[in-house]
Amino acid sequence: MTNQSRNFYIGVTNNLERRVFDHKAKKVEGFTKKYNIDLLVYFGEYNDVSQAIEREKQLIGWTRKKKIFLIEEMNPNWDDLSEAWFDNESLRS
Repeated sequence: MTNQSRNFYIGVTNNLERRVFDHKAKKVEGFTKKYNIDLLVYFGEYNDVSQAIEREKQLIGWTRKKKIFLIEEMNPNWDDLSEAWFDNESLRS
């Protein structure tokens, strides 16, 4: 996930839609709320949680340039991939 300034947040979840909703609705205290990280620009899916955690660690260790390249391979316009998932009213409640 990212924000307008392109700060990155990388995490693991077993429910992507719920986790993105929580970030968009500012229900998660900390880095994502402080820096308004609410745009889903890249995600990967794994059947095994240990693989997901390993990938998270790998991505966190990458340079900013490498992360940008990965995002732009899948999402060259940096579109919010979750834009149609929620309406504004649900995010305010």
